[in-house]
Amino acid sequence: MDPDVTPAAAPPKPALRQESPLARASALPWLLFLAALAIAAFLAWRLLKPEDIGDPLATSLVAFEKQNRLTVFSAQLAPVVSSDDARLFGLVKSKQVAVIPARVDYTLDLSRMGRDRMAWNAGTKTLSVKLPALTVGRPNMDEARAQYLREGVWITREAQDKLTRDNTRLAERLAVEQAANPVLMSLARGAAKDAIRQNLAIPLQVAGYGDVKVVVSFDGEPTPM
Repeated sequence: MDPDVTPAAAPPKPALRQESPLARASALPWLLFLAALAIAAFLAWRLLKPEDIGDPLATSLVAFEKQNRLTVFSAQLAPVVSSDDARLFGLVKSKQVAVIPARVDYTLDLSRMGRDRMAWNAGTKTLSVKLPALTVGRPNMDEARAQYLREGVWITREAQDKLTRDNTRLAERLAVEQAANPVLMSLARGAAKDAIRQNLAIPLQVAGYGDVKVVVSFDGEPTPM
């Protein structure tokens, strides 16, 4: 080798690129942040999204389940009746006039209520309900407060008992007739409709349907618009 020739310097080695690991290291916290943000957004959507509040007809039927029969109206009546009695071949006659207070209850048979008697209009939030006919109960005769007027020269104990029994039967029959008069029936139907509206509107509002309208009618009546 010529001593005057200086060996050529070796070409410099390329520097190792350190930015790639550093870039990955700096991006990792952002990726974790974005993932956490996506999870939080998903959970918030699940929490706040509107849930299906169910079937309004099923909600309404639940309101009837605990009440097989609902008393919607009571009428206080005072039938005035009279009976006659004759004994000893008609020689001994007696008469009794009685005023016997009576209470008659008007009830709804809610066991007959089914989905076929209800219709829901989602657009107007209106529930239409068709009720079965009212049931007029047997009069409850308050004989403890009854007033009697008796006529006769001689009224035996047996005659008095018979007059009282006859008057009680007559008063019960008359109370049934009075309870079925159109005025009382109209009042009872109105009370029934008000009771059903309240019994159904409140559960629907609690269930999330908001301000709903409940339209009630009886069998044979036109459905109000």
